[in-house]
Amino acid sequence: MILDAQTRLSNAQALTATADSTNYIDLGSDRDIGRGNPQALVITVDTAADTADANETYQFQVETDDNTSFSSSTIIADRTIAGASLTAGSRHVIPLGLTNERYLQGVYTLGGTSPSVTVTAFIQPMDQIAAEDVVYANGYTIA
Repeated sequence: MILDAQTRLSNAQALTATADSTNYIDLGSDRDIGRGNPQALVITVDTAADTADANETYQFQVETDDNTSFSSSTIIADRTIAGASLTAGSRHVIPLGLTNERYLQGVYTLGGTSPSVTVTAFIQPMDQIAAEDVVYANGYTIA
């Protein structure tokens, strides 16, 4: 698999609380990035999630906006993943919606007593992702 550094949102980003990705993507203009070749957020777990207290929660989102401060952002992908599934080396694929603005960034919402996980996250075309890696949540809607 070839990864473009320009599509990487996080590179081994250690998370212990809610945070934005360390990077954002500038598409150069507002355009639908998924038409013809749908895109997805791919999350690779570098260090397994903490589940010691059994109340930790992990939510992963992609938001888009017309400015880099993301002051009027819209969520275009959203998935809550059980901590037990966030094992070291696991990959999680979240399909992106077709409508977006110029900038994209990841948002990681952690909750519970002692959440922690280290992730690498990037945007990748769906046709470059192995079929067994794509898991759609029940009732998932792509807008």
